[in-house]
Amino acid sequence: MADDKLKETSLRYHKEPVAGKLAIVPTKPLANQRDLARAYSPGVAYACEAIVEDPHAAAEMTIRGNLVGVVTNGTAVLGLGAIGPLAAKPVMEGKAVLFKKFAGINVFDIEVDERDPEKLIDIVASLEPTFGGINLEDIKAPECFIVEAELKKRMNIPVFHDDQHGTAIVAGAAIYNGLRVVGKKLKDIKLVSTGGGAASLACLDVLVSMGLPKENITLVDIEGVVYVGREKDMNPYKDRYALDTDMRTLDDAIEGADVFLGLSAPGILKKEMVAKMADRPFILALANPTPEILPEDALEVKPDAVIATGRSDYPNQVNNVLCFPFLFRGALDVGATTINEEMKVACVKAIADLAYKETSEQVADAYRGEELKFGPDYIIPKPFDPRLILEVAPAVAKAAMDSGVATRPLADVEEYKESLGNFVFKSNMLLQPIIEEAKSLKKRVIYAEGESESVLRAVQAVVDEQMAFPILIGRPEVVASRIDKMGLRLKQGEDFDLINPQKDERYREYWQLYHSLVGRKGVSIEAARTIVRTNTTVIAALAVIRGEADAMICGSYGRFDFHIRYIIEVIGKRCGSQDISTLSTLILPRQTLFLADAFMGVDPTADQIVETTIAAARKVEQFGIKPKIALLSHSNFGSSRAPSARKMRQASRILRDEFPDMEVDGEMHAAAALDESLRNELITDSRLKGSANLLIFPDLDAANICLDMVKNIDNGLLVGPILLGAAQSAHIVTPATSARGIFNMTAIAALDAKNNTPREDIRPGGSD
Repeated sequence: MADDKLKETSLRYHKEPVAGKLAIVPTKPLANQRDLARAYSPGVAYACEAIVEDPHAAAEMTIRGNLVGVVTNGTAVLGLGAIGPLAAKPVMEGKAVLFKKFAGINVFDIEVDERDPEKLIDIVASLEPTFGGINLEDIKAPECFIVEAELKKRMNIPVFHDDQHGTAIVAGAAIYNGLRVVGKKLKDIKLVSTGGGAASLACLDVLVSMGLPKENITLVDIEGVVYVGREKDMNPYKDRYALDTDMRTLDDAIEGADVFLGLSAPGILKKEMVAKMADRPFILALANPTPEILPEDALEVKPDAVIATGRSDYPNQVNNVLCFPFLFRGALDVGATTINEEMKVACVKAIADLAYKETSEQVADAYRGEELKFGPDYIIPKPFDPRLILEVAPAVAKAAMDSGVATRPLADVEEYKESLGNFVFKSNMLLQPIIEEAKSLKKRVIYAEGESESVLRAVQAVVDEQMAFPILIGRPEVVASRIDKMGLRLKQGEDFDLINPQKDERYREYWQLYHSLVGRKGVSIEAARTIVRTNTTVIAALAVIRGEADAMICGSYGRFDFHIRYIIEVIGKRCGSQDISTLSTLILPRQTLFLADAFMGVDPTADQIVETTIAAARKVEQFGIKPKIALLSHSNFGSSRAPSARKMRQASRILRDEFPDMEVDGEMHAAAALDESLRNELITDSRLKGSANLLIFPDLDAANICLDMVKNIDNGLLVGPILLGAAQSAHIVTPATSARGIFNMTAIAALDAKNNTPREDIRPGGSD
C-alpha cells in the first residue's frame, strides 16, 4: 500500500504542474530592442570575438564555466538495469536538480542512444566546447571504465563517473569515520569487498590511495573470491585485486574481517558470517533497496558493530549527493582540467571531518527525532547539511591547485569559502558588513529564550565568529543537557554567561527595579516578583538597562505583542513621543526589499508614518544601501480621496518638503513603486528613480499580508523584524526564525547597541 501511494505521488510529481523537473531561465533581461541587440545580433558578435582571442573568456561570458553535462546511454539505470536512454531521462533530470539545489550548478542532461563504447566516446568528446565538466551516469561495467578512461585522455575538462567515484568517495568517508568510532587504523584492517563492479572497484582504489594496503583486501564477486589464476568472469580491473590465496567463498574470506564493504546483492552476508568477523566490525551493506544484511540482523550477532547502508531509513546512509555537487563546484571554480586522486581524497576527508562538527539547524529540522551527534549512528553528514558546500568545494579546489590541474587558481581560499556562504545563506551578502562591524564591537547580547535549540545553535555560531559575548537566560541543567544533546561545544563561564531565572543573587534588585518602573501601572509588588521570576523577556530587558548586557533578543517563543509590551515598559522609547516601529528585510532571488511596518502600527497617522519612514531609511543606510522610498496605497498620486490615501499623500508631502535630498514619493500602487517606466506614465517629476527598495504601508494589515505573501510566493528570506525606536538595543524575532536568522539579528543588535541611550535619559514606558 505504501509503495502504491509513493508510485501515485511520484508520477504526479513528475507530471504536474508542468512536465519534468527542469526549465531554462534567462539570467539577463530581454525587455526591449536594446537588450535584444546585446543578447543576439549584432552585440553577441563581440563576445564571440573575445572568445576567439582568448578561449578562457568563455567561462566569463557564457554559462560554460558553471555547466555540467549529465550523460548516459541507459545501460545500468539505478536498480532497473538496461532500460534505455529515453526511460533514463527522469533519473538524469533528477541528477540535474540535485546539482542545482545543492551547489548552484547548471546541467544539461544528455541521453545518448549508443551502446558501442567507442562511438559513445566520440559523441561525448565532441561536446567539450559546451560544458565545463562531464558527469557520466548509469553506464554499465566494464564499458564505463573504458568510456571514462578514454574521455579523460581526450578531454581537457573534468570527467567523472559518479556511479564509480561518487560512491567511492562517500563510502571512503564512511570508512574513514567508522574506523575512528571502532578505534582501528586503515593500514591495519582486513577488508572484504563484494561486488566487483564499477562502484566496488572504485571504492577499493580510493581506500588504497588513502593508505589501505592492497594485500589486506579480499574481493569477492558472483563467482567467489578473486584470486590469482582465476579465469572465469575476470577483467584487468579485477586483476588488480586478485590475491594469491586458497580462499574461494565469502564465508572463507569473512573470518576475522574488520570491514565488510558490500556493493553487490541482497542478503548475501549471513548472520553466521558476521559472527565470525573481528570485534567491533564496520559493515557497509550498500546494495539497494535491500542491503547485503539488514542492520538489525547484524547487530543481533555483533552488538558492537557499526553499520552503514544506502537507505535513508537507517542511520549512516551512504548517498552520492554528499559528494558530486560539491566536487564539481570546486573543480569548476578553479577551471580544473580533470578530477584526480588528490581531489577525491580531499573530498573524502572534508566529508568525514564535517560529521565531527555539531549538526546544523537545517539538518536537525530535516531529520527530527534523530540524535545527530558523532558516534556509531552518525558517522557521515546528512544530505541536507548546507555546510557541505562550504567544506567540500574549497577542499577540492585547493587540492586541484596543489596538484597542478587548476587553470584558474583561487587568489584566496578563505575568500572563496565566504563567497560560497552567499549561496548557502542568502543573507550573507547583505549582512556581512554589519557582521564584520559587530565583531569589532564585542558587545554583550542577552538571549531571553536561552533554552531554545535554535538560540543555542545561533549562540554557537556567534561564539565561533567571535561576534559578541552571549548571555543566556535559562535553567542550567536544561541548557547543559541541550548543548550536550546537540553536540555543541559551548562552555558556561567561558563561552557564555547564564542567568538562572529560578535562582539568581540579583533577583531582589531585579524585581525592585521592575516594580519601580511599572508600580503605577497597576503592577503590585507580588506581581512584580512573579513576573521577574517567570518572564525571561523582562529579565533580559532589566539586564540591558542595568548595564549587564548591551543588547537583547527575544521572541523565540510567544507572540510579538506579548514581548513588545515588556520592552516598552522596561527599556522604553528613544524619544518619549516617537512610536516604536519595525522594519522587515526580505531577501528575494532578484532583489532585496525593506518593508515597514508589518508588526506594530495598526493604523498609523501621517505623522507616525513620517517618523517610521525616517527611522527605516536610517536603518537601510546602515546596510550600505541608499533607501529608495515608496509610500504605498490603493491610490496613485491623488486618484482617490479615501482617508488612507490622503494620509499617505500627506506623509509623502511632509517627507519631500522636510528632506529634499531623500529619494521618496507617493502615494502610489506597489506596481508603480517597483516599475519606473509605469511610474513615469503617471507623473513626470518623481524624485524616486528606479525601483523602490523601502516600502511604507498605510496600515498593519497591508504590510503584514504583503510580507507573508511575497515571502512565500517568491522564496524570500526574512531578516527581522528589526525594532526601530527603542531606547536601547532590543529585538523580537518570531518563533519561526531559524538559528541563522537569530545569528543575523545578533549582528544587528550588537550594532544598534552603539546608539543606546544612557540610563539616565531613558523614560521607561514612554507615554501611555
